[in-house]
Amino acid sequence: MLATKELTKDALVGVLMGGPGSEREVSLASGRAVLKALKEAGYNAIEVDVTERDPELPEGLALAFNVIHGTYGEDGGLQAYLEEKGIPYTGTGVESSRVGFDKVLSKQEFLNAGAPTPKSQTLLTKEGHTAVEFELPYVVKPPREGSSVGVHVCNTEEEAIVAFADVSKYSEDVLVEQFVAGKELTVAIVGDEVLPVVHIDPSGDFYDISSKYSWLAEPDDPTVTTQYHCPAELDAATTARVQEAAKAAYDALDTEIYARVDILLNAAGEPYVLEINTIPGMTETSLLPKAGNAAGYSFAELCVKIGELSLGLRA
Repeated sequence: MLATKELTKDALVGVLMGGPGSEREVSLASGRAVLKALKEAGYNAIEVDVTERDPELPEGLALAFNVIHGTYGEDGGLQAYLEEKGIPYTGTGVESSRVGFDKVLSKQEFLNAGAPTPKSQTLLTKEGHTAVEFELPYVVKPPREGSSVGVHVCNTEEEAIVAFADVSKYSEDVLVEQFVAGKELTVAIVGDEVLPVVHIDPSGDFYDISSKYSWLAEPDDPTVTTQYHCPAELDAATTARVQEAAKAAYDALDTEIYARVDILLNAAGEPYVLEINTIPGMTETSLLPKAGNAAGYSFAELCVKIGELSLGLRA
């Protein structure tokens, strides 16, 4: 069992949000939701909008609640900075963050640990789609972006050409994975507890950034029909396999405190781990809070639990 340390109501909690990367707006939404929940629960929480690396931080922080998705917040950079400053922070440590954020490195750790994951190939974007060893369809993604930024499901050569060009905006290398048809699932883990499985039924062909975050640009768009089912409607044996695959991926990276693991479930009931999110979305309607709610945690209780587990590890 992981140790916890009480997060007292007078302890200064800085909710770090925003960040310098492509997921800044999503992070601001997560951060403001966490801030609101902590303040309404009576905690001494303040907003810290991070716009650059090595930011100036308020004096006297008892805990940095890191809700910066993607670049800097999720890749180990912020974690290393906070350790240098001697400030306890939420979430996993420097190395697990670095490896978890890199889809190529994390996939290798999944394979080493025996966690099921789609076959893949790493290429330079300049090599182009003709170097891909898989038959269509396949998935093309930048290795170090989150929120499905730059992810493409390619069914034709024309789509593959567009995908490689798009990924080149974010990275010189590209991860190509065999396409797995099936249900999109995600499993959150908090401390020692594997939470109920969430089934994501996207409005489009797959759960891309427009399906995830349409509310940022088009909050009233009637065409967005993504639905979420938690607990997922799976039989007990399949649920166990999915949760075991998620926990195997979580453990493979020596992940600490909490994370969310994305999984595809094929028609035969076989799970395939896609990636781990070490700073997952944290609005009240995000996937980890949905799973927490199904497990009996209010959003505020979930935030406090993450904080107290983090203090137990680092304070």
